[in-house]
Amino acid sequence: MSGGTRLENANPLIFQRSGARLQTATDEDEDVVDPIDDREIFDLIRSINDPEHPLSLEELNVVEQVRVVVDNLESSVAVEFTPTIPHCSMATLIGLSIKVKLLRSLPSRFKIDVHITPGTHASEEAVNKQLADKERVAAALENAQLLEVVNQCLTSRAI
Repeated sequence: MSGGTRLENANPLIFQRSGARLQTATDEDEDVVDPIDDREIFDLIRSINDPEHPLSLEELNVVEQVRVVVDNLESSVAVEFTPTIPHCSMATLIGLSIKVKLLRSLPSRFKIDVHITPGTHASEEAVNKQLADKERVAAALENAQLLEVVNQCLTSRAI
């Protein structure tokens, strides 16, 4: 939490989680080429924990499947996320958590672009610049305390 015990958004609006993706026999067949799609990416990031609240990014509507774009031919993934308030000081940490989850989960051939939904944050340009800078991201992940917070966001919790 930022600012000691004071929450920036003490009473966030909570959204219903979407259902689990139905698995078919084809999905589980290792011999079938299965391109990565927007739902698969959404499933990877939807359960990331919010750094301030005991809720997932999906429950806070910070991430939505419609804001995920996958291009398998270009090996790219783009994710827009929407902070719960326009002055959210956790926006960079949330974006970094999404980026780290995808970097750890996807084949290295994928270029990952994580950015704030346009018009939803006061420091949108600065946060997007930080998230797009590979050197800044690498430096952030070398900071043991910051890495610990990111890992806490990525740790599964009981739902």
